[in-house]
Amino acid sequence: MAVKALYEYDHPSRSRQELYGDDELVHVWWENNPMFCAAACFRVPTAIGWREFIEQMVNPWAASDPDFQPGSPTDWTLDGQPWQPDEARSLADLGIGHKSVVSFRAPTTI
Repeated sequence: MAVKALYEYDHPSRSRQELYGDDELVHVWWENNPMFCAAACFRVPTAIGWREFIEQMVNPWAASDPDFQPGSPTDWTLDGQPWQPDEARSLADLGIGHKSVVSFRAPTTI
């Protein structure tokens, strides 16, 4: 979100990409799940593969919902646009950038 200051504002973001080296922040949002009112944020290497990212980070987080079934997420979006991940590619190759929002839908009974 842009800041409109009434004076000189010289405070660079404390979460800017350059502070993370080869890592980046990726937000993951399970849409329409009342257990997760906001996206989770993961710090990950940009070179990590999609499959590793899902298996090592997203699945354990999503498993907080007892209805979660790995492999059930559908309707993926990347930064609000419909998108289809490719398990064989890295996050960087998939166009997932610093502070990107990846969202999905999955069945839940809650």
